Amino acid sequence: MNSEQVTYLVFGIALVLALIFDLGLLSKKSAVVSTKKALLQTIFWVVLALGFGVFVAFQQGHEHAVEYLSAYLMEWSLSIDNIFVFILIFSFFGIKEKHYARVLLIGIMMAILLRILFISVGIELVERFRWILYIFGVILVVTGVKMFTAKKDEEVDLEQNKVYLFLKRFFPLTNAENGVHMTVRQNGKRMYTKVFVVVIMLATIDVLFALDSIPAVFAISQDRLVIYTSNIFAVLGLRSLFFLLKGAVDKFSHLQQGIAVVLVFIGLKMLAEIKYIDIHIPVYISLIVIVVCLAGAIIYSVQVADKDDEAA
Repeated sequence: MNSEQVTYLVFGIALVLALIFDLGLLSKKSAVVSTKKALLQTIFWVVLALGFGVFVAFQQGHEHAVEYLSAYLMEWSLSIDNIFVFILIFSFFGIKEKHYARVLLIGIMMAILLRILFISVGIELVERFRWILYIFGVILVVTGVKMFTAKKDEEVDLEQNKVYLFLKRFFPLTNAENGVHMTVRQNGKRMYTKVFVVVIMLATIDVLFALDSIPAVFAISQDRLVIYTSNIFAVLGLRSLFFLLKGAVDKFSHLQQGIAVVLVFIGLKMLAEIKYIDIHIPVYISLIVIVVCLAGAIIYSVQVADKDDEAA
């Protein structure tokens, strides 16, 4: 086995053991996840992801490790935007809090499968049509500018969400509850519950967010191992991050601007490597920019939130 195969093997083993530990020891069916438990789970997933980065450094070299860490931080920070929408979805459909953990788990597992498919298609396209990277660069710059100027108080209208409208049209839906089961029988007919709708919406909305985040990862690295592992670790940590931040999303009101600056930088970095410009920015510079922008945005957001609390 070569070093890349060994790294994939270790990643797979670590993932299986981590899921068993997380679901078997840290989670209980139909139990409300406390902030303390969510903090422990978040620390667990972050430490595991960083530990894997150290392993990548030994197996693949420091440059691959820096690429992995940059990609992971990028995906992890973008997850906070997912959390805001996830909270709205749970509230809109009236899912009981004791079912949040299991519903999130199913939705996130589906999201991972969709992301793997999306990434695989992206890798094939990049390998066949290298110029597609420059389109990704333009997309990132445009997305970053729009994100920076977007109003934070814009409401998300879930009633008119295209996925929800599609499900209402083609699936027999019911408001009847059946625990965390996605179907229930009514008058001999199979009906789909609110949990089914929420799971599908969680998975598809995560993929919509991935339309921004995955091109950003391609700008950092085109290595399959880096792209797959950074995405999977970031998404798996999303569940515990949801419970940790669901009561404090407003504390990160300016994180969006920090992420926007990172997306613009990553997009410009990608465009700077066009054949006729040929400016190569080292990956560790990208890591520094990501850390500084995200840390600065978080610190500033918390300070503004604290001042608002004092003034209230």
